[in-house]
Amino acid sequence: MNTLLAIDTATEACSVALLYDNEITFDFTLSQRDHTKQILPMIDKLIKQAGCTLSQIDAIAFGQGPGSFTGVRIGIGVAQGLALGIDRPMIGVSTLMSLAQGAYRVKQASNVIAAIDARMGEIYLGHYRRIETDNKGVITPTWQPIIPECVIKPTAITEKINAEKINTEPPKLAASENYYFAGTGWQTYPALLANVQDGGILLPHAQDLIVIAQQKWQKQELMDVANIEPAYLRNEVTWKKLPGR
Repeated sequence: MNTLLAIDTATEACSVALLYDNEITFDFTLSQRDHTKQILPMIDKLIKQAGCTLSQIDAIAFGQGPGSFTGVRIGIGVAQGLALGIDRPMIGVSTLMSLAQGAYRVKQASNVIAAIDARMGEIYLGHYRRIETDNKGVITPTWQPIIPECVIKPTAITEKINAEKINTEPPKLAASENYYFAGTGWQTYPALLANVQDGGILLPHAQDLIVIAQQKWQKQELMDVANIEPAYLRNEVTWKKLPGR
């Protein structure tokens, strides 16, 4: 039985979750500019309430982004510090995938288009489909990226979704399947929500992140503390190293 700690500060939400003794406990607050003041006391409180200790934790999961540059860095920095202190591996989870898991928790949504407002007239986008595989009677759910996370102009979203729907095989999205939206990106561009249902989740939550992290733990999809890479997305699109730099 594994014990995991999850941290997410990639947006204005600041949240932590603990999987201990096969039970998930969590804490969540909105924090515009003081994530650094909030996150460590939240972790300490959660661990103490569960009757757990840091040394009992098997891995530290964290929101890998995309999101606020500062928020992503804070979450990674705190997770790295804790992981180094107890000599444990880390598990990175997409912030957008966490939103999809949140929509499943709230609305049982299995076909989720997640978006976070990226400012500058763009959004961070990811389209996920929940699939279940049966391995000798053991059902394992996973989120399959239909549209891998990207930064995109809102005007290009419909074309992107339609193109991926045609090109993704197998499995293809069934015509009768309902689309759900999740994340703050849709608040900025509500006109894009025609024929898409509300997934009931606006911000990523560590209680959803830890569910995905547990699946990754079972597959041993672990990260070494020294090799952590944030998913900024926009940085990858608009910035390139100069030769020799």
